Amino acid sequence: MILWISIIIASVLIDQLTKLATIAWLEVGEKIVAIPYLINFHHIKNTGAAWGMFSDSRWIFLVISSVAIIGLPIFLYKHRKAPFIFGFSLSLVIGGAIGNMIDRLFAPNGGVTDFIEFAFMDFPVFNVADICVCVGAVLLFVYLAFFDKVVFPPEEKKTEAEPAEEEEKND
Repeated sequence: MILWISIIIASVLIDQLTKLATIAWLEVGEKIVAIPYLINFHHIKNTGAAWGMFSDSRWIFLVISSVAIIGLPIFLYKHRKAPFIFGFSLSLVIGGAIGNMIDRLFAPNGGVTDFIEFAFMDFPVFNVADICVCVGAVLLFVYLAFFDKVVFPPEEKKTEAEPAEEEEKND
């Protein structure tokens, strides 16, 4: 469990430190080319989700984040003996949720500081917390879909004779 708590704390710290650096070095709206044609640092305040969706619905994000921040650690604790990929993925999601919740609670307008922008495509500007949530969610899906036999148990194939035997017992 200490490993999972460490991953949560590390992801929150990295997220908050990168956001503080962005706030210190870039004005809102300012953009710096980091790797030409690949990545820019573009400081924006996002009060919504990706592409600014639900921009005036701060309470929705506060509720969803609160549920994740309270419920996922309980779930993680109950399944603390699960394989590494399970705990790692949940820890990333929890850390990312906490990172963005801090912004939503303490930023003057409730906007999340986003600063990583792909220069080669139209994609939302994002931050380290967003990366943690997305990577954690994908890893969790991969684990549940392909490795976990409790949530998605394999189907047992019945032979043709089994249903007839069950009918005989019922008679």
